[in-house]
Amino acid sequence: MSQKLELISFKLCPFVQRAVIVLKKKNIDFDITYIDLSNPPQWFKDISPLGQVPVLKVGDEVLFESSVIQEYVDEITPPSLQPEDALLKAKNRAWISFGGDILFAIHPMVTSKDETLSNEKKAVILQKLGQLETVHSGQTYFNGETFNMIDAAYAPMLMRLSFIKQHTGIDLLENTPKLAKWSESLLALDFVQASVVPELPIMYKGMIKHMDGFLATKLLD
Repeated sequence: MSQKLELISFKLCPFVQRAVIVLKKKNIDFDITYIDLSNPPQWFKDISPLGQVPVLKVGDEVLFESSVIQEYVDEITPPSLQPEDALLKAKNRAWISFGGDILFAIHPMVTSKDETLSNEKKAVILQKLGQLETVHSGQTYFNGETFNMIDAAYAPMLMRLSFIKQHTGIDLLENTPKLAKWSESLLALDFVQASVVPELPIMYKGMIKHMDGFLATKLLD
């Protein structure tokens, strides 16, 4: 790889973390620049088509969307993290998209001041986690004993569920034992732990408290 990569990030963003996990797993040399999304610098506005992170700078070129960045990094640094079987790879891509829907439901569950809305989002999350449980291999990783791209994609979501449990006592994986085991396996990996800033657990608790939503009333001391 001739050009060093630069990832533009926001410390709390789970979608950025997806890309970082792939970069770390493959031992790729890259720079990471953190911005404040509530007050992004002009240079970021100039290069980001959607005004969102992650953005990957490849020389003078820019890539956006976490799944696209993941696949690009994977393709330029063999061996691939994707399954060799084309049908399984396609199914994994579909379930990766499904995981994005769970992440989008977690945010309003955590931040909404409306108890009813928060509980509605919790129900959506639990329903989707139940669906995911039925298709998980039940082994160390999603497809079996080999770490694949789909594992990198789901680790940020599972990490945030662990933060919610840690800070509020709410265990969203209590009825999905395969996912609970998967979460434990993924979050123990060195390159997953290194994919976030060390202070992220405290930052996540601070975010819950700052948003002052219904879940803030559940925070443990």
